[in-house]
Amino acid sequence: MLYKIHEIQRSFLNAGSAMASLTSELFSDPRYPLANTGFSQMMASALDVFAHAAAPRAKPAFGIKTVTVDGHAHAVSETTAVTRPFGDLKKFTHTGLPEDAPRLLIVAPMSGHYATLLRGTVERMLERCVVYITDWADAKYVPLEEGSFNLDDYIDYIVGFLEYIGPGAHAMAVCQPSVPTFAATAVMAKAGHPCRPVTLTMMGGPIDTRESPTAVNDHAITKPYVWFKHNVITTVPQNYPGAGRQVYPGFVQLASFMSMNLGSHMMSHYGLFKHMVQGDGESADATKKFYDEYRAVCDMTAEFYLQTVDVVFQTHALPKGELVHRGTAVDLGDITDTAILCIEGERDDISGIGQTKAALKVTPNLPEKLKKYHLAPEVGHYGIFNGTRWRTSIAPVVDEWVLRHDRLAKKRKNLSVVA
Repeated sequence: MLYKIHEIQRSFLNAGSAMASLTSELFSDPRYPLANTGFSQMMASALDVFAHAAAPRAKPAFGIKTVTVDGHAHAVSETTAVTRPFGDLKKFTHTGLPEDAPRLLIVAPMSGHYATLLRGTVERMLERCVVYITDWADAKYVPLEEGSFNLDDYIDYIVGFLEYIGPGAHAMAVCQPSVPTFAATAVMAKAGHPCRPVTLTMMGGPIDTRESPTAVNDHAITKPYVWFKHNVITTVPQNYPGAGRQVYPGFVQLASFMSMNLGSHMMSHYGLFKHMVQGDGESADATKKFYDEYRAVCDMTAEFYLQTVDVVFQTHALPKGELVHRGTAVDLGDITDTAILCIEGERDDISGIGQTKAALKVTPNLPEKLKKYHLAPEVGHYGIFNGTRWRTSIAPVVDEWVLRHDRLAKKRKNLSVVA
């Protein structure tokens, strides 16, 4: 029923968006007698804002054509390295990278948005690294015969992607995937896996949500597990390839996040309206570009979402040493040689201060020289991995950490070969 209501609402909004866009163009048309009046400009701008807000969003493209390094532009190559039912592995490289450039796996969130939300993260890290990123599938397009996908599967996918990249790779988890990527690192460490990451960078991740709980955390713990199962889980309708699959719809996730910051989003759209009235096309385009990405959402499998609510937000299984993967306990004490960098934003209202840093406390057998913490001042959740502060003050910290440990790992490898 939830999906059917959404589909009906979406059809009306699509029609409304098209009509508003057409009327906006009419008010802006130089042939319209009142086109240059203040009233027409205000009406055209208001209708354009509504048309943009109500327009349907498809999966965005990464669209990274070039990257500039030390003042020189280099052509970027984007390929799909691995194809799997619930997520592909994308590879980005460019003509200016040396043959021995570090290889970095960026684990994108499976939280309702596409991996393209990390476009800015990929673009910046691509300056010095060959970048791989998990491109998670929209669950409504995955046929039922492909089976289920839960937290155990997520961890297995990360292990498999690291195996494909090979020994000596680095890993970066942004927000939600910090937990499964951290667990995958421990699983690989216990097995002595040669492809375990040299470094693991976790950014704004909910490692231990008991630290500085946010509104997101409170929402997850104030309602019992069964409430989520009965109220936000629905079945994919027949007009999609994943018909019959139980999912947590992306449109529900988007509505939840927007409602928690409704005032902020309303002011952003009012700002968009003012920019358009004033003819500030650059500022208007920047706002539109953000919402084009932010409002493009996808579905998660119900089993993954519900398990995440339970394990990450309600029982805190990983930091308490109670997380189990494929019947075996995940022991973070097994991590002894993966250098860990934890990054948090001072104004993060999704993952509070201390939640990611907790990773450094629960790795007792990792030497202190392999641990680092960085608190980004005056930075919110999305600013940790996107925008000016990410590019100018946070990414250099990651660069230094990855490059330093990459050199050390290669030096140890060469020494062992000589020995």
